[in-house]
Amino acid sequence: MNTPTKIALGAGAVLALGATAAMAESQARPEMEKCYGVAKAGQNDCAAGPGTSCAGTSTRDYQGNAWKLVPKGTCTAIRTPVGNGSLTPISGR
Repeated sequence: MNTPTKIALGAGAVLALGATAAMAESQARPEMEKCYGVAKAGQNDCAAGPGTSCAGTSTRDYQGNAWKLVPKGTCTAIRTPVGNGSLTPISGR
């Protein structure tokens, strides 16, 4: 086997390993979605209304315009003392 063939085979093996690793990583992490109204004060992932910069800026528990990332399909089943999680911002909370 000549050197260019060895290099090509080696490069192919590296690409195949990279693709396998990427697939394993995507399977290990579930898809996530934004869930509004479930974060405790200061524990939101982002979006906490006007005048806030982002993560950790919610000012009260279960704030309706602050969201937390949760596994896809679980948001609306999350119960809090003031109601369930929502896939859209909750007004008046």
